[in-house]
Amino acid sequence: MTSDAVILDGYVDEPACLGVPPYISPYIRYCAGVLAERGYTVRYTTIDAVRKEPLALRTFSDAALLLVIAGVTVPGKYLAGTPATLTELSQIGVQIRGPKKVLGGPIGFGYAAEGGRKAVRAAAAGFDHLLQGSPSAALDSLLGGGEPAGQADYTAIDRWSVLGAGVVQQHPFFPRVMIELETAQGCSRAVTGGCSFCTEPFYGPPRYRSAAGVAAEVGALSAAGARHFRLGRQPDLLAYGSTGGAEFARPRPERIEALFTGIRAAAPDLLTLHIDNVNPGTIVHYEEESRAALAAIVAGHTPGDVAAFGMETADPAVIRANNLKALPDDVFRAIEIVNEIGGGRRNGVPDLLPGLNFVCGLAGETAQTYDKNRAFLERVLASGLMVRRVNIRQLMPFASTRAYDENTLGQQDAAFRAFKEWTRTKFDLPMLQRVFPAGTVLRDVGIEVSGRTSFGRQMGSYPILVGFPLALPTGAVTDAVVVGWGMRSITALPAPIEINTLPHAAIGHIPGIGKKILPKVLAKRPFADLAAFRRVAGEAPLDDYFSF
Repeated sequence: MTSDAVILDGYVDEPACLGVPPYISPYIRYCAGVLAERGYTVRYTTIDAVRKEPLALRTFSDAALLLVIAGVTVPGKYLAGTPATLTELSQIGVQIRGPKKVLGGPIGFGYAAEGGRKAVRAAAAGFDHLLQGSPSAALDSLLGGGEPAGQADYTAIDRWSVLGAGVVQQHPFFPRVMIELETAQGCSRAVTGGCSFCTEPFYGPPRYRSAAGVAAEVGALSAAGARHFRLGRQPDLLAYGSTGGAEFARPRPERIEALFTGIRAAAPDLLTLHIDNVNPGTIVHYEEESRAALAAIVAGHTPGDVAAFGMETADPAVIRANNLKALPDDVFRAIEIVNEIGGGRRNGVPDLLPGLNFVCGLAGETAQTYDKNRAFLERVLASGLMVRRVNIRQLMPFASTRAYDENTLGQQDAAFRAFKEWTRTKFDLPMLQRVFPAGTVLRDVGIEVSGRTSFGRQMGSYPILVGFPLALPTGAVTDAVVVGWGMRSITALPAPIEINTLPHAAIGHIPGIGKKILPKVLAKRPFADLAAFRRVAGEAPLDDYFSF
């Protein structure tokens, strides 16, 4: 029997963990470390690779072990990859013969095709084992002759994360892979039951990983060629290293500073260092400590970062009914504070902005709930404050959460759709114009979809979708100049703007070149210099970005 093991990444998306391309989850790397420690040679592939070439499944039959990691508990919209469905997992389990077949990840909590439906606990057919608890600890137990269950301590995770770091080189997007780093598991608010819908309390009380352990992993990843990192596997980064067992953990700014300092020392040539979840309730309960912690983040990260606020709703009755984190005034105050500390621009973009998450279908909702949500966003817009993005999703309740039985799914569908449409048309557009004014330069945008209009994104936490009105090859990387805005995306041209070679349709997107001027510009190309171009096109707001 060969000692080969195949890890098939079906992708994960949880409240405190993202592993959909270009992200790679910690589970994959930890399990690769477990396998390496036990003498296996690890092959890594993705569900998208299998979809593209189904015959690749045949190569799995020669392996001793097939490990599939999958599961989505907070569904989103994806561009670069699509999580595995339960049907696909079952087909893989049934078709593959030969290796021991193991399934792990949040798929163990249940499965639903999309938000707005209850997740059901339905086993994928054909698998020999379903890992329970920590996938890496459960896998280690199974390979050691025990049960496929376990909770890893951070001593083991620190070891496995280093041993498994090299697996990132097998990712199809490498080296443009976003490494999701874990700093904590569990939620401090679990002492009061946590938010009614959240699966993070399933991981137990909060446990914090040491800064030294994170730095050692980052060092191994950097040695393997990784350059993009996000501190995303945690429910509230401001709580990192806190003690005391309170519902709202008091920030320890010195520990957050040490965390970023260690990462920077371990990967001095990193290109991206971003964060994810921040509890607005922490900010308003401990404003002084939170300000210091946010300042430490801004000092240590890279610009264009997003602190994701789990607001969920602006309706106080729904907040109380679901034990949510913060009242609307608290969230607004947290937005103000993050803007004060992170709203300055470096490399043309704001350093750190809040993002807002709304969850719809919670217990206690009425049609008036959506009026309150809209009023809150109108207040933000009128204030002049910036938020990077607003996510609106329907509840996907899981068994063992209170929301599984207590919810309003299907009762306010019309109000939900109207609120979402209003947000996209009336809030997102002016907010994007505020955050990304014309002439903003976005560095290193990677093209993910090629066509007459090509789409790309920067590496980062919730990067803006950039549409280019011209064909660019998939995988190309370019700087981009903002020239327009959509509802959830921006329109940009490659920088510098090559006036003499830019396609006809793209030229028309340059501000100041309207329908009357465009034919003249096209007729007079090529231009010798900016002065010659100005004689035809007149003054243009993007002159500094033109090249001839």
